[in-house]
Order: sequence, then structure tokens, then C-alpha cells
Amino acid sequence: MTDHRSAYAAAVAPAVEDALGKLDLDTKARLLAGQDVWTLPAVPEIGLRSLVMSDGPVGVRGRQWGAGDPSVALPSPTALAATWDADLARRAGRLLAQEARRKGVHVLLAPTVNLHRSPLGGRHFECFSEDPYLTGVIGAGYVAGVQDGGVGTTVKHFVGNDAETERFTVDNRIAPRPLRELYLAPFEHIVETARPWGIMTAYNQVNGATMTEHRELVDGVLRGEWGFDGVNVSDWTAARDTVRALRGGLDLAMPGPHTVFGPALADAVRAGRVMEAEVDAAVRRVLLLAARTGCLESVPPAVTPADVPKDIDGRALAREIARRSFVLVRNEPVVRGEQDVRDAPAVREPALPLDPRTLRKIAVIGAAAKDARVLGGGSATVFPERIVSPLDGLRAALPAGTEVTYAVGADPRTKVPHARAGFELCARYYGADGALLAEQPQFDGKVQAMGRLPDGVTQRTLHSVELAGRFTPQASGAHTFAVSGTGELRLTIGDRVLFDASCSPETDDPFEAFMNPAEHRLEAELAAGQPLDVALRFVPRSTGLGADMPVLTFALGHAEPQPDPDAELDEAVRAAAGADAAIVVVATTEETESEGFDRTGLALPGRQDELVSRVAAANPYTVVVVNSGSPVELPWRDEVPAVLLGWFPGQEAGAALADVLLGTHEPGGRLPTTWPARLADAPVTQVTPVDGEIHYEEGVFIGYRAWQRRERKGAGPAPAYPFGHGLGYTDWSYESLEATPARARVRVRNTGSRHGREVVQIYLAPLTRVAGHVPAERPDRWLAGFATVEAAPGETAEAEIALPRRAFEIWDERSGTRRFIDGTYAIEAARSVTDRRLTARVTVA
Repeated sequence: MTDHRSAYAAAVAPAVEDALGKLDLDTKARLLAGQDVWTLPAVPEIGLRSLVMSDGPVGVRGRQWGAGDPSVALPSPTALAATWDADLARRAGRLLAQEARRKGVHVLLAPTVNLHRSPLGGRHFECFSEDPYLTGVIGAGYVAGVQDGGVGTTVKHFVGNDAETERFTVDNRIAPRPLRELYLAPFEHIVETARPWGIMTAYNQVNGATMTEHRELVDGVLRGEWGFDGVNVSDWTAARDTVRALRGGLDLAMPGPHTVFGPALADAVRAGRVMEAEVDAAVRRVLLLAARTGCLESVPPAVTPADVPKDIDGRALAREIARRSFVLVRNEPVVRGEQDVRDAPAVREPALPLDPRTLRKIAVIGAAAKDARVLGGGSATVFPERIVSPLDGLRAALPAGTEVTYAVGADPRTKVPHARAGFELCARYYGADGALLAEQPQFDGKVQAMGRLPDGVTQRTLHSVELAGRFTPQASGAHTFAVSGTGELRLTIGDRVLFDASCSPETDDPFEAFMNPAEHRLEAELAAGQPLDVALRFVPRSTGLGADMPVLTFALGHAEPQPDPDAELDEAVRAAAGADAAIVVVATTEETESEGFDRTGLALPGRQDELVSRVAAANPYTVVVVNSGSPVELPWRDEVPAVLLGWFPGQEAGAALADVLLGTHEPGGRLPTTWPARLADAPVTQVTPVDGEIHYEEGVFIGYRAWQRRERKGAGPAPAYPFGHGLGYTDWSYESLEATPARARVRVRNTGSRHGREVVQIYLAPLTRVAGHVPAERPDRWLAGFATVEAAPGETAEAEIALPRRAFEIWDERSGTRRFIDGTYAIEAARSVTDRRLTARVTVA
């Protein structure tokens, strides 16, 4: 792949030079600024079409950010990494490329390969892992898959964007060794193995220089050492200075057209502050990206239409990734069914999978069971065509005659959820004269757009939007409605006006006012089954964050009549007590886990911990499903027989969950990051800058590296669940390990009663100390390779795993180079970092 793509760049170089030679300075500078929020300008004179970019990483939003243009929603990146399967990541990338082509998108602004330095990181769910090697392998699969489909990627955020607090300005002080061995390593692996067509530089600073101006890391390391030949695009609004950005290696300052490039760059050339040759170098890279994606008419694209993967079933793949990502961390025996014979011994089997033949009644409990959180917030948000909730998925999969009851138990949300169940809505856009400009169906009650309004609507012509349709209440009583938005809001239910007021923002931050407008709650007594007209009219106070960035957001929320919180808990306990088994779904919320802020704790919001404990006391057959993108505290984990980590599982959440709970498929996931029992136990919790800086004082000891070091020193508790941990529905014995410095061969046997899949993990543990001036303390072990194998009951399978030379190297801070460390190493075949089954010794020199 690498040779082919390098050959492509060489083949199109003459055409790129020819196109460049036809451009004047102003056009070249304009090409580096973008023409709006998501696109680059077309230049017909050289056959250059407008290139379109779009956010990912779990779907392709396109130029319209709203339900009018739905997208397939895959599980979160933490879920994808939990599959430990680069081939599956590649298939996910190919699906996203298919989605991109459908939406006219040429470049996907993904994947995110920053590390899980701390469980408090706000975009933890959008990153893959705490381990740089696992992150690099999964990220490379993702990038290769997207680019297999002829769509570019921009691997982000280069580098050190590991938290959200003060992310625009924070200076992350990272020593050379951890910078090289941890934070740069995933980017390096992806550049060298998948050849991405783009990189996105981060908002933050690293060691005193903002990343959009970091010549040492961009031109020196990324382009110089690694040979990256693609485009470097800024995170949106990250570019700050014309000269420093260009000389720092930035090619595209987005969004356009009014950025530090464009006319400002042309003026800088004319003033002699930068050379036109420096501008030409950036334009060449932009033209190469255009050529690769089929936007430069004089050359064929990097992937011909005949070679593009086609007809990928998005629903099926989303479901497969979800069930392959679920991590079963606990599965203890329970008594199944009724004992028909007095004095007969109780039949005790693992709680999962469920056996529908012995379960006449199942209680499904939790707000997220009915209204699952399937993806993270912020720029990762897309609008799927449908969402299968856990409750709906189980009801559809269970055999006829199985009774399924539902209780909220404890609702953790502090905001009223967007109107969905019982609503049929569309959004109509009007001009000041009342003319209908556009009409779009709405998946739910949130109307949102950023960067582009619906076709036929402009910032100048838009006056008002009406979200309207029919609502059929599912219960009688006091229904709660909520409206939010900055501007005039008027809500009518039936023939009653429930709200009519002008709403002002509660913050001076325009992005915060857009993403998180204030909510206004109202109540209405309604009768079940009686349809009503509903309409929310919105006259926005502003239609953009400036003339170049159209922005629109407002929402209608709805909640069914609710008893008081104590009564909700009591109802859930009664439902559990009267059922053969209870399934409790607990979750984080957008207020506790999303882009734009870091987490302040790992506790589940609301009274969910109390809910689980009380349900478990009422029914010993309680299974808990954790719906979060990143680690949360599970203080009740020993009180229940089964715990399944479900991440943000994408649009097919409930269908995939039913597959796993009922045993048609096994949970395939292994932890891509360590789960602490308590926040206080986590090795790294500092994500808030002090005087604008965060010092990465832990060095190379993050994640399992830190946990193992602390355990060796007897300085702290063990985690709740270690890196690499995960149970399936069968058992495995590790029978043999053969190892050389270049590879390991592991034979495993399925000793259980059903077909299964095993993730064989190889860890490298140094048995001799490093001599000389290189830092002597290395982690006790680190992941050096892995492979997934399958086998039927009683059968064996072999995993052959290459050991990269890089696994034996460290960064020598004195010489500023990598150093191969000879000596004796243990090659460990393992099921997790703490469950090591076989060991072989190798000596390298």
C-alpha cells in the first residue's frame, strides 16, 4: 500500500506542477483558507473542483448538521478499539467512505488517536485506547478503510490534545521520551503503515509552541522523519498567526474564508514576510489531496471507481461492531429456572447468556434502556435514521410469550430528552415574507445546523423555523415539555400556547450558547392515545457565528409523566422482584461526558448506583449493562452476577445487545483501557492546567504501565478491571508458545462448549536493566502484538504475531534518537495484562 501511494504521488506530480503554475498568488492563498466552514474553493481554470470535508468519526455528517440528512451511526471509537480487530476497523472505514461518497464528502475529519492519559479526559470516548500500539493499529485499519474508498482522512489531533479544559490555549509540557514513546507513537504508526492523506493539528501548545505553528514537530518530525506527504489542516479556528502558521507547516487554516491565510497570506508575501515558494509548497500538498480524492480533473483519483468497495450494509456492520465491542467483565453463576423436584440440587450456570426457555418474565430497568445514548456529544454527533433501544431490541428478539416489563428506576438526565417517542415531526424554514424556503423531516426534536443551512435557505433569507407535527401521548397525566434556543420561542400543544417568550444566552461564549442553550420547562395534562398537533416556532436572535459560519440550533424536549424519584425506585424494585431476571442499563449523560469539558468524577450520575444495589437485593439474577463511552465507577460490581460494558454502541445498540444477552453471539470485546475502581485510584487525574500549563510528570507511566509499576512497589490498589480483560461464552487453555525476537506463535484450545473467539495478547517484559545513560526505568511490560483467533469446542487455533523492532526500542533523550535495547526479554502470551498464561525468553542484540 505504501509503495502504491508513493508511486501515485510521483505519477501526478507533473499535473500538480502544471496546475500550480497556472495560479496567481491571490488564488493560491485563497486555496489555503477554504471558502466556507467545510469546503475549499473550486478553480475551474485548472479543473479543480470544490473539496468537501466533514466531521466523523462514528459517521459522516456532511455539510448539513441535522436530521434532514441522516447518517449511519457506528459505535464509539472506544468500542471499535475494544474489538482489538484492525480488519474490522478497516471495514468500518470502508463503510464511512461509502457514506462520505453518498453525501459528496471527500475528506473525513477523523480518526482521533490521542491517548487515554486520564479517565477524566472529556473526549475519552472519541479516542481509542491508553496504549499507543493498540491505538496505532486500530487507527491504521480505520484510515486504510476510509482511503480504500477514495476518501481522505485527517488523523487528529496532532499532538497532546488529551484533555478539554482550556484546550484552546493550554501548554502541555511533555518530555521528549514520553512524547515519542507514547503520544507521537500512534501518529507515527499510522503514517508509516496507512499513509494518511491528511493530519489535523490541535488547538493546544506542546512545550511552548501552539501546534498550528510547531515547526519542530510538523516539518521536523511528521514530514522530515516520517515522510508524511499529505495535508496539514488546522483544527477549526486554531490558526492564529499568518507567518508562524505557514512556517510552522500548516497548509489549511479552517474554516474559511476569513482566516490567517487567504488575503492575509498574499499580503504577507507581498510585504516580504514570507516567500511565495513557501506558499507553493502548501498549495502542492492541497492539490495532491484534490488529486487523490478525484477533485483535480486532469488526473485520475488515487482509487479508481472500479476499486471502491460498494454496497456495504450499514445497519449490519454497525450491529456487528457493537456486539464485537461489548466487554463482559463479570459473569458469575446464578440459579436458573425453577426447581421442579424437591431436594434436587440447584442448577448453577453463568448468568449470561440468558436462556429464554427458563425466563418467562424479564424486567428491563433504566432510563437508557428506553432512550439509549448511542454516541458521544460535540463534533462526533451525527443523526441516524433510526435507533434501536435496548428495550426494543430485547422485545423483538425474545420469543413470543416472554413478558417484558419496563421501569425507569432512576433517570440520570438533568435535561429533558429531545422529543422522539410518539412524535412525527418536520422542520419548515420561512423567509420574512412567510414564504416556505425548505422543509425537512426530523428524527427528533432537535433542529441543528452549523456551517450550512438546508438547501434553499441562507443566513440572509432565513427569518423563522417551525418544528411541527403530531404527538400521541403514551400515558395520561402531567407531561413535561422543554424548549431551548436563543431567540423567540413559541410552543403550541393542541390549541394551547404553553410558552411564548424571547430567550437570551446565558453565556458570553458564542459556541457554548450554540451547543448548550438554556432550557425552559413546562407541563401539560394530556390523555393517553389522543393525538395532538404540536408546533414550536423559533425566530433566531442570530443565524450565525459571523457571516462565514451559519449556525442554528433549537430544540423541543419531552418527558412522560413521572412519579417522584423514590416512587420510581420502588417501582423498579417491584418489577425486578417479580421477574425471573432483571436487566439494568446505567449510563452517563451529555452533561457528564461530552466534548468541550473534562469530567469532574467517574461516578454514575443521579441515583443509578442506588438503583443497581436495590434491584440486585430484590433479584439475585441481575445483569447490568453500562452505557458509557469511558470508565465509570461501579461500586456495586460484586453485588451482581454479570456486568457488560456497552460503550456508546451506535444506532443498532438494542439489536446488538439482544444478540449478546441471548447468546446468538458472544461478547467479543477486551478492554482498550484500564477501569479503576475509584477515581482516587487512577494514576493520572490532572487535566486542569495550572497557570496555563499541564506538566506530564508521570512520564511514560500512564494506563496499565502505571498500574503495574505501582503494584510492583506495593503503592496502591489494583484496578477494577485491567487492560485487555474480557470474558466470552467459552473457555480457553493456552497450550504452547514459541518465540523469536521477530515473532511469537501461540496455540490455544477452546475447552468450552461453544464456538468462540479469543484475543491473544503478547506483552514484552525486559529482564535486564538498561546500561549507560539511557533512563533505566522502563514499564514492567508493554503490549507488543495481538491477534484474534476462532475455534469450535475442543479445537485448537494458532496465532502468529509479529513483534515489531520498535517494541525493543526506547527514546534516548540525550542523543535525541531511538535506541535499540539489547538483552533478555520475556515474551508473554496473555488474556489480559494481568492474566499471563505462557512465557518464553528471547535474547536480542
